[in-house]
Amino acid sequence: MDFKDHIVLWNHAAVEVIDIRKASFTSGQPPLNYRLPASTYLYIVRGSASLLIDDSRYEISGATVFHGGKGTTIKLLKTHEILDYYLIMYRSTLTLPARRNLTAVLERSKPFTGIYHFTPVHPLLLYEILDQMYGDWQTRRALEHLHVKVLFYQWVHELLHQMQEQELHPLRADVLDQAVRYMHDSYSRPFTLDTLADTLGTSPRTLSRLFRMRLQTSPAQYLVQIRMDKARELLLGTEATLHDIAAAVGYPDAYSFGKMFKKHFGNSPVRYKNSEQTASPWRDMISALSANDIAREGTLRYIDDDNHYQYDQKGASSMFRTAKPSLMLTLLLCFTIVLSACSSGNTTTTTAGNGSNTPTSSPAATASSTTSPDNTAAEAQTRTISTVKGDVVVPADPQRVVVLYLLGDVLALGIKPIGVSDVSEGAAFENELKDVQKLGTWFEASPEVVLSLEPDLIIVPSEETYQALHDIAPTVLVPYEKMTTDERVGFIGHIFGKEEQATSLLNNFKAKVEDSKQKLQDAGILGSTVSIMEGGSDRSMVVVMSKQYGRGSQVIYEYLGMKAPELLQQKIDSKTDMGGDSVSFEVLADYSGDYIFRSSYEGMADLTEDPLWNGIPAVKEGRLMNIDFGLSYYNDIYSLNAQLDFIVEHLLAAPRVK
Repeated sequence: MDFKDHIVLWNHAAVEVIDIRKASFTSGQPPLNYRLPASTYLYIVRGSASLLIDDSRYEISGATVFHGGKGTTIKLLKTHEILDYYLIMYRSTLTLPARRNLTAVLERSKPFTGIYHFTPVHPLLLYEILDQMYGDWQTRRALEHLHVKVLFYQWVHELLHQMQEQELHPLRADVLDQAVRYMHDSYSRPFTLDTLADTLGTSPRTLSRLFRMRLQTSPAQYLVQIRMDKARELLLGTEATLHDIAAAVGYPDAYSFGKMFKKHFGNSPVRYKNSEQTASPWRDMISALSANDIAREGTLRYIDDDNHYQYDQKGASSMFRTAKPSLMLTLLLCFTIVLSACSSGNTTTTTAGNGSNTPTSSPAATASSTTSPDNTAAEAQTRTISTVKGDVVVPADPQRVVVLYLLGDVLALGIKPIGVSDVSEGAAFENELKDVQKLGTWFEASPEVVLSLEPDLIIVPSEETYQALHDIAPTVLVPYEKMTTDERVGFIGHIFGKEEQATSLLNNFKAKVEDSKQKLQDAGILGSTVSIMEGGSDRSMVVVMSKQYGRGSQVIYEYLGMKAPELLQQKIDSKTDMGGDSVSFEVLADYSGDYIFRSSYEGMADLTEDPLWNGIPAVKEGRLMNIDFGLSYYNDIYSLNAQLDFIVEHLLAAPRVK
């Protein structure tokens, strides 16, 4: 195809998107025969299949783009798996002056009606735009449909760009090149290592290995560096609020952004900006940002993300600024563990305790069995539990436990870990874990550091952390995001053979909830409305719009059963994801309940002199209560208990609604 012709014609085209569809074709279905009602892009996301396009046969595998004009027939013959695909149907005409001048070019190149296909070098970039187009199209709202039109031009631009590049450079870019380009183009969007690797047709472990071998960093660290560089640019070059900068670089709120910025640059965003403006050596330049063009070269510091907040995207931590241990050190550690294990195999161990860890028989947790009398000791010291990763043999009485993120649930069962992921300042269990080895962010603890602790059991919250650590010691993946509190606490109790204690914890918490509800009912508060907000600036405030967002939302809206103001409650009831939205101060009163809990942290906006904020009845009448971010962040049973105490105590102590 003549790319010059295509580019010229698309530059003079008036486009109308007619429909965007998403579908799947599975093995065993009868052949699908379809005649295109308009010019159409068929984008096959994944899978392999045989298909006929106007009687020409194609064998496709993986991401592929087909284009056909109105009347083109597409017949899906067979597939060996699930085939996922999108259809973008559009109508395109040239503007009148262009039509007079470009008619011959249009007849020759047929960019809007011709048949062609293409295997993209960077499929993720096309998929990201298309998935957003589909989401906006489903809203059926005029403004979002206008955005679809904008995105469609972006999609065509990206497609033509890749086609032209591939024509000039036919060698397909390798996996690392694709991942790096995607990160630079999509750093503001949430994505995980698993989804990135899956779309690129590789594994998370392989992708991580490529980053470490060729870039001497991890994917998460590389992404954080991109985000921090962009954040610094926005901070020094604009007057954007911290909340806006956080959203622009992929963080859900100003607190998590500020925390990671401080770990990366050694100072909070506000203080960093003030110090740069005061001490900048480029005084003759228009702005501090201009210094970036001739900035002094310094040492790159990579940090890992700590931006959980019920999201898949990530923030940052300073845990991994240390140099990577040498291969010799890692091998030495492995050798030490092997010798230790061999030694312990010849030593009789007596465990003292209260019996709470004694293994119990159940269909999901049966003791390891063998007919060999030589294995009697091993049988008594291990248990086999069923997990999402299959059966895992764990110690019956683990003594050296490493836990990532799920800290409070493990602590509540009486287990003191030897290593944990970072603990947010102010967390309910902060003092309990102050002397415990911190391993960095929950999603990417250093395998070398974990290895050095010689754990006998590891508890992880994600597939990514499981893949990184499961070779070190018995590792149990707890898919907490797919579990209720009861399921999660029960499963963790099951891991440690403490099912009865887990049941007791849950029953005690539920009894405490009922007692709290009665107290609030007797005080005439239970029927009042409650809002949960966070941080804030001089223009907007983040309002929690989910029962599962943390910040005390699960305690208030789920367990106590209290309601938000009607407008906010509608959003809470309709939301399928977990999050909060930024609300302008001009309409914030509509989202403000009789009582307001504000998730608070160091460096958040001081609103004591703001007239709009002070005009909200709950603020004006003393029913605004600050709850420490660290206390309200977690949703484990330990933290839920502490949050319940705090929330009920402050509701009872606050002035009553007039």
